[in-house]
Amino acid sequence: MIEIQNLTKTFQTSGGTVEALKGISLTVEDGDIFGIIGMSGAGKSTLVRCINMLERPTSGNIIIDGKDMGKLSNKELREERRNITMIFQGFNLLMQRNCLKNVCFPLELAGVKKSEAVKRATELLNIVGLGDKLSSYPAQLSGGQQQRVAIARALATHPKILLCDEATSALDPQTTQSILSLIREIHDKLGITVIVITHQMSVVEQICTKVAILDKGNIAEVGQVSDVFAAPKSDAAKRLVYPEGYESSVSIQEDEKVFRVVFNGAMTTNKPMIAQMAIDLNIAANIKAASTQCIGDKAFGNMILGISGGEEELKKAMEYMGNMPNIHVEEIVK
Repeated sequence: MIEIQNLTKTFQTSGGTVEALKGISLTVEDGDIFGIIGMSGAGKSTLVRCINMLERPTSGNIIIDGKDMGKLSNKELREERRNITMIFQGFNLLMQRNCLKNVCFPLELAGVKKSEAVKRATELLNIVGLGDKLSSYPAQLSGGQQQRVAIARALATHPKILLCDEATSALDPQTTQSILSLIREIHDKLGITVIVITHQMSVVEQICTKVAILDKGNIAEVGQVSDVFAAPKSDAAKRLVYPEGYESSVSIQEDEKVFRVVFNGAMTTNKPMIAQMAIDLNIAANIKAASTQCIGDKAFGNMILGISGGEEELKKAMEYMGNMPNIHVEEIVK
């Protein structure tokens, strides 16, 4: 278990003191895939670097499996870091080493015998789908392949915790999907705890079970991904979940009632729901904003619908849409 207790981090700059983290408290259970999401400058990367003590907190505590990381000696901290590995946006591979030697590197530092290190590295490169690239150098690989090598290297010391700091931000959408699927497969197979740092809600939707919304160094909201996605409460969460349909950008007419429809894994069908509602209820809806995507045969995202009429028509429309599985509805008040 990872317990973050009232964590603060300040930096001294030429312009004065900057508070990157302001009293952060979070608990990550063993085996979670926990997402930490926020806009640029929210403090995400600072937080993840404090977890493994690459950044020393100004105050507060990081407790991992009962051990206060801030109170460990340098030797004890080095030992603990073998259980807490990290992958980055920039891959951070050693360009002068081939794939096999990149994965062997942390094992060499840990004093593992060369034959055992080679065996372990070969197994891991096979797991990440690069068993035929043992002798290839990073410059000969695509971005997705380089990140797979980085994942294999991160797993070399049998870690309990994997920290992913914007690990897919430099990749194209298709490669991102494959890397996220790989992280999920590794989590399921090895049972490790994964913390995913990202600014993309789609990443959190795909693999995380829980999420914390970070905003200007504060925790704005935390909960199950399905709950936060279906009904975000904080303004910071709404900006992330509804980037194209946040109510502040929607014009509402005087005679119009407006509500949001959230697709939280609803099964996609060939039946147009809005047109069907018009047929079944004789209520026409105007799509005022929408941001949706399909992952497999499931729909995620939201749309804002306008209804011309009174409260009765609004109630009927919301009940109609809300009765469909994995769809959440809420009225937007002017």
